Amino acid sequence: MEEYMLPCLSKKFFGMECMGCGSQRALVMVFKGDFLNAFHMFPAIYSTLIFFLFVALHFIDKTRSYHKLIIYSAIINAVIMVVAFLIKISNY
Repeated sequence: MEEYMLPCLSKKFFGMECMGCGSQRALVMVFKGDFLNAFHMFPAIYSTLIFFLFVALHFIDKTRSYHKLIIYSAIINAVIMVVAFLIKISNY
């Protein structure tokens, strides 16, 4: 599975990781049960999974409205990604 991961074009062309760097590897770590290292690899992995859960529920369960949950989880996810990215680039 790891051999089919997409390379980060930002890192390849500019030499700097993007805000999503590590997300694919973190997802593989979650599937393997390595939860702590997945968080260290990509701190927004769990908020991303929750966001996609709400999006999936929005398409599956048409009787309820998930719009607010999707928006709130997207905002929380974006904040976590930006803060983690700022911490990562401050350590360079």
